[in-house]
Amino acid sequence: MTHTMQNTPPRLVPLIPMLTRRARRLARSRTEAEDIVQDTLLSLCQRIADGKNIDDLNAYAMRTLTNRARRDWRRVATDELEEDHAMTEPDALIRLDCADTLAAITMLPTPQRQLLDLVIAGETSPRALSRATGLPLGTVMSRLARARARLRMTLAEE
Repeated sequence: MTHTMQNTPPRLVPLIPMLTRRARRLARSRTEAEDIVQDTLLSLCQRIADGKNIDDLNAYAMRTLTNRARRDWRRVATDELEEDHAMTEPDALIRLDCADTLAAITMLPTPQRQLLDLVIAGETSPRALSRATGLPLGTVMSRLARARARLRMTLAEE
């Protein structure tokens, strides 16, 4: 994996295992946990790219992740977590590099990329995305799901 020092905040890479462990405790599935971590990293990358100061990056990252998980809880009641949620795959953690993720987003089909651009800009609720784009909620949800699946596949190939 290649790090572009200009585009990748290298201080985010060490946070990935910690965020993933926390997300696995909060999420109902491994895929949902990966999505929460990915959304959190995108948000952090955007905040850093915007030049905004973060005093305590670890605390800010954990709060952002927890808020995203809580947002998901509001949509669906959580099921009891199983033991396999606590396991992580080290190789998958490294693939979440910000520069690679942002580059992969630019390769998405335009409708999916436009939704993820809004997510990166801070629009986190599918309902808010639906209102902002004028798309039906189901369309927003399916496009986000397809975009995340394609990002996972793209990043797994690297």
